[in-house]
Amino acid sequence: MHKKRKQPWDVLFAIALAIIFGQWAGETGSIFGISFYSLVDTLGSLFLNALTLIVVPLVSSSIIVGISKIGEEKDFGRLGSKMVIFYVGTNLLAILIGLFFVNLIHPGHAIQANTLNVDSEKLHQIQSHLQNNQGSSFIQLFTSIIPSNIVQAFASGNMLGLIFFSLIFGYCISKIDEKSGTSLKNFFQGLFQTMIQFTHIIMKFLPYGVFCLVSKVFMTTGIHSLGSVALFFITVLVGLAAFMFVGLPLMLKIIAKVSPKRHFKAMYPALMTAFSTSSSSATLPITIDCVEKRAMVSNRICSLVVPLGTSINMSGSALYECVAAMFVAQAYGIEMSIMTQFIIIFMSLITSMGVAGIPSASLVAVLIILNAIGLPPEGIGLFIAVDRILDMCRTTVNVFSDSCCAVLIAKSEGEKQVLAQDV
Repeated sequence: MHKKRKQPWDVLFAIALAIIFGQWAGETGSIFGISFYSLVDTLGSLFLNALTLIVVPLVSSSIIVGISKIGEEKDFGRLGSKMVIFYVGTNLLAILIGLFFVNLIHPGHAIQANTLNVDSEKLHQIQSHLQNNQGSSFIQLFTSIIPSNIVQAFASGNMLGLIFFSLIFGYCISKIDEKSGTSLKNFFQGLFQTMIQFTHIIMKFLPYGVFCLVSKVFMTTGIHSLGSVALFFITVLVGLAAFMFVGLPLMLKIIAKVSPKRHFKAMYPALMTAFSTSSSSATLPITIDCVEKRAMVSNRICSLVVPLGTSINMSGSALYECVAAMFVAQAYGIEMSIMTQFIIIFMSLITSMGVAGIPSASLVAVLIILNAIGLPPEGIGLFIAVDRILDMCRTTVNVFSDSCCAVLIAKSEGEKQVLAQDV
């Protein structure tokens, strides 16, 4: 039995307190000779380090477990190719919608780079690197997909190499003899569950981490930063709404030839659960029940597509990661070329496949993207004040996207009962 999940009031209270404290203390405030700014900066860095710490084992075990399960299916080849097409298609659509709105609204331009307490020379170096190494950066990113040394890839946090290795490794586990395969699957399942618990422990400190990161922002930018956070909040919400209420329904109507309205009604219990828990993993039993019993997708498709989608089909998270990375770049006054934006699209697509279905897990993916393109990781402090509320929204989109993929695949397999009648 799951424990009752905490509501986000503690995080919202921490945000309000951080705004007041940051405004009051400023950059010069101190106590007993210790600068408030240095204190929250140090504690905020520790929280970011803790988030980064869990990346490699959490992502790798999540993908290995998911792929090893579907590799056992007799129809893996046909269903697997369809899942890849729909997962990549929906995620890419979400990312492009997010990119469109972040380039249209420019939420990060409301923040002045010179108020962020970042060395101007460092910003110039980042800009020069992005301008002068666009082609080589993409080639380097592409070649890192297949690492020559997996231990080194894990140690250096090469996420593309890690994801590629985990995908192939998980598939190979499903093809070896049952005894050895079961032992390996149990090991990685145990590792995944352990890392989920590890993540829950770190998330218990989320209010304190949020307090430090938000305080630091308001110490340097003041109340002015609220305008930009509001613009960022609106940009993400508009993007998620466009994807969920326009993009996905069009796919259901045109490709699957089913009623989007019926599907929304069928998925209503799961969507409400996802919104309240901010966890697609916690919502999984209800999602399966809605897809199978209310949308009338067969158990054969549902039991395969929905659990795997919970692990690697995070359309809402992909959109959020793209917008967040672009927002940080805009805030620091860094011009993003088409090539650099393509790298962000690619990284958002890849990292969203390894995001755990738990609250605020997308922060980990955003850190990976910022590091990949050379932006300061402390940039997440610019938007973390609204992350908790947006997490509830993007989780809802993630769950709905998973259910749409299940319907699309079921219809492609010739299932006529899917959404044939209203619920």
